[in-house]
Amino acid sequence: MPHVLHSELTMSGPEQSLLGGALLGAGLPAEAQRHLELAGRDYQSDAVAEQHLREAQALAPDHAAVLIGLYRFYFYKGRLDEALRVAEVCLAKAARDNGLDLDWRKVRRSDAEFSSFAAILPRFYLFALKAYAYLRMRVGDIDEGHAAIEKLLELDPSDKVNAGVLHDVWQRIGHDDDD
Repeated sequence: MPHVLHSELTMSGPEQSLLGGALLGAGLPAEAQRHLELAGRDYQSDAVAEQHLREAQALAPDHAAVLIGLYRFYFYKGRLDEALRVAEVCLAKAARDNGLDLDWRKVRRSDAEFSSFAAILPRFYLFALKAYAYLRMRVGDIDEGHAAIEKLLELDPSDKVNAGVLHDVWQRIGHDDDD
């Protein structure tokens, strides 16, 4: 199931260019960008790549590109507790940037333009909440993960971020694949 998360805080195609230009790259210091690039280059060396990510974080601690870089690194290295902590930071950042309650349980569909593909900041919020939900389930906090999935489906009833996939996974928990 690792590929399910690939879309949460990392997008491709039109989503990447839309989010990347307006949110991820804007305002990122050149030196932080260089460290992100070096982290990607040195990905196979955990200590070196992580050091570059930490250097980027020191230069731009609240920048989405840096947070997403950290998240992806921890997730793909199987360091799920650390990935979850970064997802929580992303969720808090997205809540602040959207003027939303920091408690995702209190966010309502009418609080932001969650239904619009072009509304970049609300979409980042949804992707961060999806990552949070997924990782909560992966670390064994099934009830919390399910509650976050239900919130996602409430905020995004047309399911543009594919929270339904996570909901399907939640429904299959404890069932054999032959059922």
